Amino acid sequence: MKSVIKVQDVKTVFGQKVVHDGLNLHVLEGEIYGLLGPSGCGKTTLLREMVMLQKFSAGTIEVLGLKINNIRHKDAQSLRRQWGVLFQAGALFSSLNIAQNIALPLVEYTDLSKKMIDEIVAFKINIVGLNSSDALLYPSQISGGMKKKAALARALAMDPKLLFLDEPTSGLDPISAREFDELILHLRSLLGLSIVMVSHDLQSIYDTLDRVAIIDNKKIAYEGTLDEVTSVKSEFIQTFFRAKNE
Repeated sequence: MKSVIKVQDVKTVFGQKVVHDGLNLHVLEGEIYGLLGPSGCGKTTLLREMVMLQKFSAGTIEVLGLKINNIRHKDAQSLRRQWGVLFQAGALFSSLNIAQNIALPLVEYTDLSKKMIDEIVAFKINIVGLNSSDALLYPSQISGGMKKKAALARALAMDPKLLFLDEPTSGLDPISAREFDELILHLRSLLGLSIVMVSHDLQSIYDTLDRVAIIDNKKIAYEGTLDEVTSVKSEFIQTFFRAKNE
């Protein structure tokens, strides 16, 4: 199985603060991969670096075969069309309704006709579990769970190979969170996605993730399946995963 993301010796420094000090990990094609760790360890920072929203100080990150260090603009634009991102708060545009939010990447980056875009939007709305009647609602008119689904539909608008999720179940009630987990597993199977997810939702971690990388003390404390994780000598790991085993 080939790697879709390779992170090698990545260092991240903000002023005098070292956030990452030599991270190494790899994400395999078709898996749901989790970035875990204590608050402030740089999980979301690493995800932002992977999608070129933030620069890192040293090392290399390779995504879908392209090293993103000093990448050419043309290659960067090509890569951005091959992934989708679900931000923690959804990041929907409040002035656009759900259908317009989902259509935005298609309007901006393709030459598709309005009819074709409308058909794609209707399909994406359907596969994330929203009703067709929701399309004309605005973000201020929908629940937190619906916002997550709408933002997910937008992330899937361009038929990406890669999907990045930042705390996808945060702010959701337990039932909605488990429904969202099931949706992620279904979409991975339906669309053949590779998924990178930042999470601290223990139930979601066990229900959805194939492998994890745990960032602790600026490095990767553990990378692998959850079967072996509790054998790792890390105070964060022992504390975080104890609740699952009690």
